[in-house]
Amino acid sequence: MIIASNFKTNHTRKSTKQYLNSLNEFVSKNNIKKDILVFPPSTCLDLYELNNYIKVGTQNAYPVEKGSFTGEIGLEQLDEFNINTILIGHSERRHILNESQELITKKYNYFKEKNFQIVYCIGEPKDIREKGIEAVIEYNLSQLQGIDINYSKLIVAYEPVWAIGTGLTASTEQIDETLNNLRRTIKAPLLYGGSVKPANTKEILSITNCDGILVGTASWDIDSFIEMIKIADTL
Repeated sequence: MIIASNFKTNHTRKSTKQYLNSLNEFVSKNNIKKDILVFPPSTCLDLYELNNYIKVGTQNAYPVEKGSFTGEIGLEQLDEFNINTILIGHSERRHILNESQELITKKYNYFKEKNFQIVYCIGEPKDIREKGIEAVIEYNLSQLQGIDINYSKLIVAYEPVWAIGTGLTASTEQIDETLNNLRRTIKAPLLYGGSVKPANTKEILSITNCDGILVGTASWDIDSFIEMIKIADTL
């Protein structure tokens, strides 16, 4: 089971250090054996001393070692902090920052070649959801175009765009149906993301083909994130 936190554009170096210290203390004291991923802003990457079950990843990187790519970070910067986990294809990068499938595929192939653990995000907008499950699956599978879904370090995060940061959560039936259909094609671990919070964590993690959660807003508070890990640890 994988429990992941995406800080997005939140937290500072100071607050991230405090957050990870508290998380590390909790996981170590309670002998938690769930895979926990934390994706802070790139300014907060550092060499943290953490329990083996906690990994810090990057929310984004350009598919180069180094070079002239203003505003980006590359492999050289990630290597400094021993970062080997990356988030690719998040809907905010697709829809707000206009990342094309071509660029997303280029990133995926580059970091796959570098042996990174990749959390690859897919998800449909509301108008596609309203067309029914066949349209939903077709749309999500189209976001896997050019992606090696048999890569051994791949994790796929299904996050319906209409449920991210909106307070709306897909129903248990919708998540179950979607993950069941995706499982026919994807053998990698499947995470669900989209307004996940302590109140619905148990229900979501109890879904048959759900292997974990990718959490945004509710994970920015360490007490809330720890509560979700506690719930996961009982399952």
